[in-house]
Amino acid sequence: MEKCKESGLVKSIGVSSFNRRQLELILNMEGLKHKPVCNQVECHIYLNQSKLLQFCKSHEIALVAFGALGSSRDANWIDQNSPYVLQDPVLIEVAKKYGRTPAQVAIRHLLQCGVVVLSKSFKPQRIKENFQVFDFKLSDEDMDILNQLDRNMRYTNGRLWADHPKCPFHDEY
Repeated sequence: MEKCKESGLVKSIGVSSFNRRQLELILNMEGLKHKPVCNQVECHIYLNQSKLLQFCKSHEIALVAFGALGSSRDANWIDQNSPYVLQDPVLIEVAKKYGRTPAQVAIRHLLQCGVVVLSKSFKPQRIKENFQVFDFKLSDEDMDILNQLDRNMRYTNGRLWADHPKCPFHDEY
């Protein structure tokens, strides 16, 4: 990837679903010229990745959230009994307080934590709503309340690669 960057084929190098140990392997590589600028991981109110986020911040690596609103029940790899992020009663109460949707509050929460948020939708109204998160700020108290919803729960459980020795989900973060 460094050769791709040096030849101008890519602007930056990023990784996905790397844990702290895997990032350290890269950062400690002899002769490293270009470290990753981002690490895209599953991140939402039930998996806030706070320890990984602090590690990434300390190395100037942006944490990019996928699945920020939970994951679609249409995916066959999602446990159909897992809780819906956007139906969390605490999230709903905080959203009511601000006159916002639960999705807007969930996105705003991650942004205030310093996470880059990716959320997908095919519905124009929801896409528009997802952008309407820059004209309000959650209080410190509400940030703490939402931080407490962390369950260390993944929608992406990694069953397909769980037996691989470098599976990123075996470590704490």
